Amino acid sequence: MAERGVGEPQAGGRQAEEDSQTRGATPTQGGSENTGVDVGVSESSESSILFVGDLVGSVGRRTLLECLPALREQHDPTFVVVNGENVAGGLGITPKAANEILAAGVDAITLGNHAYHRREIYPYLDEQPKIVRPFNYLRGQPGRGACVVEKGGLRLGVVNLSGNLFLKAGRSAFTEIDPALRELGEVDHILVDMHAEATSEKVALGWLLDGRVTAVVGTHTHVPTADGRVLPGGTAYITDVGMTGPRGGVIGVKREQAVQALVTQMPVRFQTSDDDPWLMAVLVRASKPRRADSIEQILMPRPNQAHGH
Repeated sequence: MAERGVGEPQAGGRQAEEDSQTRGATPTQGGSENTGVDVGVSESSESSILFVGDLVGSVGRRTLLECLPALREQHDPTFVVVNGENVAGGLGITPKAANEILAAGVDAITLGNHAYHRREIYPYLDEQPKIVRPFNYLRGQPGRGACVVEKGGLRLGVVNLSGNLFLKAGRSAFTEIDPALRELGEVDHILVDMHAEATSEKVALGWLLDGRVTAVVGTHTHVPTADGRVLPGGTAYITDVGMTGPRGGVIGVKREQAVQALVTQMPVRFQTSDDDPWLMAVLVRASKPRRADSIEQILMPRPNQAHGH
């Protein structure tokens, strides 16, 4: 794998930070051409997918909304997909927050283990086709696990899965992915959001789906990983995209509260931090159905945000 920068300022001061604001990592290119998958769509489907990592709290939502115009101008993504499972006070999502995200032009919202944290979202999950919770939850639970969005004549299938290690999921992600893919029908591209704690589950799913989907992106840990690449079969992969929210906290929580809980080993009421918000995302480019050409990591501070306050 080629070496990749992260677009994040080091100790060189404010100028380095400003230079990094719209600079993502060097794209990791796909290697070999792959054929033989019957996708039932046209052979030419040039497109790109911007996937934004877990929005944390209102600060994460505002960071997304403020960064999107610059991202659209610079990268012109065909589709924008966002993980929104922590957007409401750091836990779960509300209809109001989901509507605001979709109104900004986001094409689909994925969720995770906090999907059902707020009861008011239950009917919304059944009614709104552009928001998905993990497909491998129980069939009787609210919502759906896959959706298809269309833009410019291109169809993108989005699948949400949950890991089973350390998380509660009714069924295995590895046995449920085939039914999920069948449910999508004929699509040009497929993005799978694997919301999991264990890196082994994410890596294994990437290999399982290599050559069958356009991208497998990991979410949940809120820390971006440095392993973005296009696998040999043509599937873009990254273990964790990271979070869009307060980098100055501890995975979204005010750092003094997180440290207090760890030092004292006593219960502490957590609040969402608003310190040093960044957007963390990946951009996947593709010129053939279900085959990625590159995956580029994007780490971008919230515009006009003073650093290190």
